[in-house]
Amino acid sequence: MDVAEALAVLMSSQGRVDPYPVYERLRGHGPVVQAGPNMYVVTGYAEADELLRDARIQVLDDHLRDELLPAWRDSPAVSSIARSMLRTNPPDHSRMRRLAAGAFTPRRIAAMRDVVAGQAEELIDTMAAAGRDGTPVDFMAEFAYPLPVGVICALLGVPTADRPLFRRWAADLTGILEPEITPAELAVADAGATELRGYFAELVAARRGQPADDLTTALVQAHDAGDRLSGEELLANLVILLVAGFETTTNLLGNGLSVLLAHPGAADVLRRHPEHAPAYVDELLRYDSPVQLTTRTSSEAVRVGGAELPAGSWILLLLGAANRDPRRYPTPERFDPWRAQLAPLSFGAGPHYCLGAGLARLEAQVAVPLLLRRLPGLAPAGTPRRRSRLTLRGYDSLPIAVGEPAPDVDHGAPAGTAPGTP
Repeated sequence: MDVAEALAVLMSSQGRVDPYPVYERLRGHGPVVQAGPNMYVVTGYAEADELLRDARIQVLDDHLRDELLPAWRDSPAVSSIARSMLRTNPPDHSRMRRLAAGAFTPRRIAAMRDVVAGQAEELIDTMAAAGRDGTPVDFMAEFAYPLPVGVICALLGVPTADRPLFRRWAADLTGILEPEITPAELAVADAGATELRGYFAELVAARRGQPADDLTTALVQAHDAGDRLSGEELLANLVILLVAGFETTTNLLGNGLSVLLAHPGAADVLRRHPEHAPAYVDELLRYDSPVQLTTRTSSEAVRVGGAELPAGSWILLLLGAANRDPRRYPTPERFDPWRAQLAPLSFGAGPHYCLGAGLARLEAQVAVPLLLRRLPGLAPAGTPRRRSRLTLRGYDSLPIAVGEPAPDVDHGAPAGTAPGTP
């Protein structure tokens, strides 16, 4: 299978559901391969890491966007992405990122641990009650979505009653992140973006009249203070902070639980030793990344992985493939939380490293061991349904049987000596 054929399979419905065999086909051609005129695909870990950190490798700017999609300004979805920190280069990217970064400092994230644990406990109680008679529970709808959306909405100051609105709107909008999108899919993404922008326009107006101790108020005040944030940037970044604040974590929780249910020995070790959650979460991120790819362009000629990338090259960085590069991680198809030097590229690297990565890790580190301890009988129940998405990999539905809750569980971390390998 040549590179073009492999890419065609990767973009197909089959490739989106299970991209890993296709990654290996592409890897066979080298860590960086040319896939067309000025188009390159990266599967190597070292090469992807290097390019993500290289100042000459940038996200798409307005000039190139005008060439590829002349009417992009008329698309609420494309313009929302384009005007956010997600798809801007320095100095605009640095300016916008600094305004939001205060909400995601290590100290503030650590202070949210009890909040995350409390929300997770309530959701587990609800799942246990719903599945007490053996009825399957959809883990995505009942836990993987509401936990992270509750956390990011609390940061943004979104009222609790409004949180159920966002799952469909965000799912529609994020179609714009796929490497290929049809006009019909773009129309769906535009509809989602329009709903989200309308919602945040109302929230911005409310915060102007009644400020609160939340990130929305802080960004509104930055906009109103002068030239630090335009009106378009304000709405675009609120949309992206909300969507990015739960989409990745939702997929991490769903993918992670699926992996652990398939590896009961490893799950049992984490159940008894939650202090090892950081290593487990990083291995879950590596093994089945919730973000599978990102794109860049080269502002200058770059040599990487034995390949010469001319200025203006379009680069497809397959993060899911890089995380399974055998040069970095021997036997990468094996789930092994005891690997040395775990540093998955699931949140990117360099200037665009995910602002909320620490929060996503915290949520998973708290929630996954808690699930395993509170519900030791967790088991698959029915056929899971993967999303037909490549960029954001996750489940639409993940039915589980909750089993009998553990009696008299101590909600604190149990004592225990560090185990060996599971």
